Amino acid sequence: MAEDLLVGIHPVLEALRAGRTLNRIWVADGVRRPEVREILELARQHRVPVQKVDRDYLRRLSGSLPSQGVAARVAPTSYASWSEVVADLARGQGPALLLALDQIEDPQNLGALLRTAEAAGVGAVVVPARRAAPVTAAVARASAGAVAYVRVARVTNLARALGEVKDLGLTVVGLSADGEHNLFFLDLRVPLALVVGGEARGLRRLVREKCDYLTRLPMLGRVNSLNASAAAAVALYEVVRQRCFMNNLP
Repeated sequence: MAEDLLVGIHPVLEALRAGRTLNRIWVADGVRRPEVREILELARQHRVPVQKVDRDYLRRLSGSLPSQGVAARVAPTSYASWSEVVADLARGQGPALLLALDQIEDPQNLGALLRTAEAAGVGAVVVPARRAAPVTAAVARASAGAVAYVRVARVTNLARALGEVKDLGLTVVGLSADGEHNLFFLDLRVPLALVVGGEARGLRRLVREKCDYLTRLPMLGRVNSLNASAAAAVALYEVVRQRCFMNNLP
């Protein structure tokens, strides 16, 4: 696979912490942040070449992405095997939590979704191979490095993939502004696949048909919806709240 560029302190740092193979790191002259010192120490431990450059060079290298004085050349994030994700779900180790993204095309939204997914303990994220943003340097930056820890699987048919996890006993819950059910009234402690659609189109018809529940978030203001990453964050942390606090766990 072709090399990719990571831009920014947190994407580079988390890639090093996660053990990804970096081929080279560039650090701008004069950068003194503690995180950069950790990057240099981890690079030394992993024998990654570090090159000190001026800020103009780094600006040209990173293009439109703000670098914070750090960039790295790394093999692009490998997508997880969907068959392995399904096999893990079939083993039933703990309450399953899968996040399915239908036509999320904006890299910033995808990065934010991956960041929340990692924080909320999502086991895997599944995306369609077409009409979806790929995992790129911009996504890695928007995820604040969380992309290094989240399994992302690509499938050719998202509706079929949701059918597979339903056969394994997962309840499929879709977020939709016109959903029949209030999300907060559902029991989300069961093995669960949460489905979030793109802002422009929402959930496609075949994906909607695979959902056991189409749910909405209560909207008390004048707007009728949140953007995809904000809605997913609310929903995922409702799952966390129910699983942790409704079961009297710390």
